[in-house]
Amino acid sequence: MARVLVADPIAESAVEKMKSAGLEIVIRDKEKDGPLEEQIKGFDCIIVRSATKITREVINAADSLRLIVRAGVGLDNVDQEAAKEKGIKVMNTPEAPSVSVAEMVFAHMFALSRNITQADASMKSERWEKKKLKGTELWNKTLGIIGFGRIGMEVARRAKAFGMTILYTSRSDTEAKRMAERETGAKRVDLDTLLRSSDFVSIHVSLTDETRYLIDRSKLALMKPTAFIINTARGGVIDEKALIKALDEGKIAGAGLDVFETEPPDDWTLAKHPKVVATPHIASSTVEAQARVGDLTAEKVIKELT
Repeated sequence: MARVLVADPIAESAVEKMKSAGLEIVIRDKEKDGPLEEQIKGFDCIIVRSATKITREVINAADSLRLIVRAGVGLDNVDQEAAKEKGIKVMNTPEAPSVSVAEMVFAHMFALSRNITQADASMKSERWEKKKLKGTELWNKTLGIIGFGRIGMEVARRAKAFGMTILYTSRSDTEAKRMAERETGAKRVDLDTLLRSSDFVSIHVSLTDETRYLIDRSKLALMKPTAFIINTARGGVIDEKALIKALDEGKIAGAGLDVFETEPPDDWTLAKHPKVVATPHIASSTVEAQARVGDLTAEKVIKELT
């Protein structure tokens, strides 16, 4: 019987589904079970979310591991090179939270463009600041989407409904992207053109050596002073120090951030900035998305191990 270690919480329905398929499931208790390097021995598969790091040390300590599944999007917490060297298959479920993340982008866009958080805070402090909180519409504005994968395309579909002009960047050209272009009227451009032209910029790329600090001081300087940047992807894609400076100097109007370089932040300066709407990495945290994540994770584990 194949053994599966669930290192981070997933839906109980997914756990039961794997048990019903004849797999032995162990739920990790981080406080009681000791170092992962010791516990990993004897397991064929480990399931993680974003919290648990599958390092080279963990992989080298494993004696029967053949599958790592990241329940969710992104694989930056898994040492993929070390896994490849050991012949361990690495999978994730990027298709599961696409709608939830796309909707969160618009939650941030509205919060920024209509001063929602400031308005709510003022009302709770019994201040009526109607004249102070004039906002801006999304209609007829340009949205730049950095990364046109599943989530980026879902964002484009919603942007079309709001009457926005859509630009995007992508490293690849696929039939799915061409179909999304035709469906939404999106136009593929280079990054600099996108940054110069957009009223809102939304980031949808994974964190790699290539994308780390993709948005740095020089890229922020290309943006309109009235533009907003939104990041629901990975914190390290934006240089946070450069972003604070750009906000302080009025180089851009604001930022909506669901992700940070360190989570939770060691330094809360950016999250507390008056021009920032900050949320604690909850873009995919919906009932529906988590159910899909669990179900897809279970399906992939069962297919590989039974």
